[in-house]
Amino acid sequence: MSRYAPSTTQMQFGPGPITQAVRAILIASAAVFLLTLAWPGALYLLGVSPQAVIEEFALWQPLTYIFVHAGVWHLVFNMLGIWMFGVELERRWGTPEFTRFFLLCGIVAGLATVAVALLPIEAAWRTQSYAGVTVGASGAFYGIAYAWARTFPHRTVLMMLVFPVPAKWFVLILIAMDFAIAASSRLTSGVSHVAHFAGLAAGYLYLNGGMGGGPGGLSAEIKYRYLRWKMNRLRKKFDVVEGGKKRQGPPWVH
Repeated sequence: MSRYAPSTTQMQFGPGPITQAVRAILIASAAVFLLTLAWPGALYLLGVSPQAVIEEFALWQPLTYIFVHAGVWHLVFNMLGIWMFGVELERRWGTPEFTRFFLLCGIVAGLATVAVALLPIEAAWRTQSYAGVTVGASGAFYGIAYAWARTFPHRTVLMMLVFPVPAKWFVLILIAMDFAIAASSRLTSGVSHVAHFAGLAAGYLYLNGGMGGGPGGLSAEIKYRYLRWKMNRLRKKFDVVEGGKKRQGPPWVH
């Protein structure tokens, strides 16, 4: 993954002490990985398979697949990314908001893999995606990476631990690389690019109000409007007008 530094000249590795939700994600993912080593069938039970979701009603899979990983390096890189970018977001937003965001991005990514498998596309790839199993927290990671870059756009990320890149450009490069790999491999790389893009899109929509949430998103606007409405009702109820003068005329009826 990447190392980053604050906007000061001092370099540091990682975001500091681990936070509650990120710790829980790391522990859960490690525990599920050990489970799949002891019982390989758990990978197919907990990973998201469009065929299982649709034909066998395995409705838990778009959630549980987030914590399943196909190998040590798959687990390490995803957890490293979530730790490096997720800790600061959790500190900024709070544990409930961060947890909601993480799960939303991951679940949307899982549902997207199911939805795409139903599209009337080339039979060979459709068979592969419909009967195949997708695992990993990469979709959630893409959402977190976007949110971190949006929150700290001027932070410097050392891509591949070598190249210093501003956070906002880091995400764009990540997306471009994913598109390039998806196009060149013709979706045969074994990587669920659909999940990556869906997790990224979910993070973007959530933070920009399109999914009804996020710090400063639609939910914040609704709360603000609701509080203004309540204040206006209280002003009318207690007969308060600008300038502190009593309103003339008949009383309001509630």
